[in-house]
Amino acid sequence: MPSKSSARLAAVCAASTITLTSPAHARSVRIHDIQGDTRMSPYAGQQVTDVAGIVTGVRTYGSSRGFWIQDPEPDADPATSEGVFVHTGSTPQGVAVGDAVKVSGTVSEYVPGGTSSGNQALTEITRPAFTVVSGGNPVPAATGIDAGSVPAAYTPAGDPAANGSVNALPLRPDRYALDFYESLEGMNVQVSDTRVVGATDPYTELWVTVKPGENRNHRGGTVYGSYGAQNTGRLQIQSLGRAADFPDANVGDTLAGATTGPLDFNQYGGYTLVARELGTLESGNLRRESTRAQRSGELAVATYNVENLDPSDGTFAAHAEAIVGNLKSPDIVSLEEIQDNNGATDDGTVAADRTVAALIDAIVAAGGPRYDWRGIDPADKADGGEPGGNIRQVFLFDPERVSFTDRAGGDATTATGVTKVRGRAALTVSPGRVAPGSEAFEGSRKPLAGEFVFRGRTVVVVANHFASKGGDQSLTSQYQPPSRVSETQRHLQAKEVHDFTARILAVQKNAAVVVLGDINDFEFSTTTKILEGRGTLWSAVKSLPRSERYSYVYQGNSQVLDQILISPSIRRGGAFTYDSVHLNAEFHDQISDHDPQVLRFRP
Repeated sequence: MPSKSSARLAAVCAASTITLTSPAHARSVRIHDIQGDTRMSPYAGQQVTDVAGIVTGVRTYGSSRGFWIQDPEPDADPATSEGVFVHTGSTPQGVAVGDAVKVSGTVSEYVPGGTSSGNQALTEITRPAFTVVSGGNPVPAATGIDAGSVPAAYTPAGDPAANGSVNALPLRPDRYALDFYESLEGMNVQVSDTRVVGATDPYTELWVTVKPGENRNHRGGTVYGSYGAQNTGRLQIQSLGRAADFPDANVGDTLAGATTGPLDFNQYGGYTLVARELGTLESGNLRRESTRAQRSGELAVATYNVENLDPSDGTFAAHAEAIVGNLKSPDIVSLEEIQDNNGATDDGTVAADRTVAALIDAIVAAGGPRYDWRGIDPADKADGGEPGGNIRQVFLFDPERVSFTDRAGGDATTATGVTKVRGRAALTVSPGRVAPGSEAFEGSRKPLAGEFVFRGRTVVVVANHFASKGGDQSLTSQYQPPSRVSETQRHLQAKEVHDFTARILAVQKNAAVVVLGDINDFEFSTTTKILEGRGTLWSAVKSLPRSERYSYVYQGNSQVLDQILISPSIRRGGAFTYDSVHLNAEFHDQISDHDPQVLRFRP
């Protein structure tokens, strides 16, 4: 996947401004007239003059510089916002919070990420000229956002005649959460004593919830358990202050007291409180989890996305400690996002032996076993991921506990098949790639299959890293329900892996098969249902209580992306345990954005 920073730069360059009409004659209007009672301003494309307001925030950094103003004399319509952003382009001069100003300019609808993103538009006054009338005025009282004010329903369905867009629908802030937030766009708002549900990221953003009981788990997060439960209390927090002053928060911490500032809308999370005043961070004392060690008769199999690991990284010791200390040295570890020996340098290198060796050495130094490993180098630039990185899946295994069955012939383009050896299912090549020539895996990671033997029993393991969610519309999209275009490829990938597994079980009904990895989709998704088929596999994360099913935190939603699926013989035996080991996703100092998963069973 492209790095988040490069994705942001591309998004800034792609951002669009919608001008619905050519500029009309200037007119004097109030802010609530400009905002109107839908998402699109009735004055878009028109010039306005002497729009009066009090400055509630000044943004002096980033690509969208300017200031917010709010009318201190609101109208009686709760659907019309009293605030608006004045986009100056460069750092605004001669204006401060508390100034009474009059602004003239063109009303525009700015779409963060560009119109192709599907994002909602942000109403702005652009190319402004402004006059400071007076200074030191009281800032309009902040509107409180809390559990009692945010509706339980997330959004209305979009207009079918407008391709599902909600832009032209009248706002109903008393009924829908997104309408409520939109009715406050640009206004001075406040949240109080909010729990952190998304840790601080490198861009000085975090997520809180104003609904403390909404799908809460025991570690303080908010669980995303279905497409119809988007968790309406989530809100992103940024700051108008120095980045150095922004708190390093983990899930379960609290922003105590009031957090106050204008309500913005951006590409990376939608509605965002840009704080003029931040609450005080109070620790929830969240601790990284550790699983138990496998017993002598149990086989422990894990999946762990190590986030673009290459020899130049400084995280090898931390990853080793996670594998040894937190995962208790599983017998087999499927690693996703192992990069080649020079990482993102794009010079044709595809081998990853140095990357893997550095991790194995670090594991030994951390007190773990000296793992052996198997993998297949991809063709250069054929498997997606960071350009030049050639990410792939790799098996680590403890040779003191598990043996690997090598069958020669596997390479980047040769598919492994299923045959019968002495009455049992076997792979034609091991390690081998599953359907590497299929369109399902074009430009994406190919599944890696291998045969292992534990206490005389063969276990086939298939490691996966399905296509990412890049290109999907956000939950706050103007199109409702949002489009999830990335599913198309994952569905094809799931079908290929399911059918491969089904061929194994057709040869040997009681074969022990484990399909695992970064599936990039939820346990309730169609992708998972296709993988499972009609009794072929079962996602073992569903053995956990619903509140504990997550491996990733995105925009304040704790959700499942990493999974381990098991064949019927493993499930029917009942002697398995599953653990989602929370040691990364909830923490601001994470070494990966994924939590590893561990399955223990008796083959």
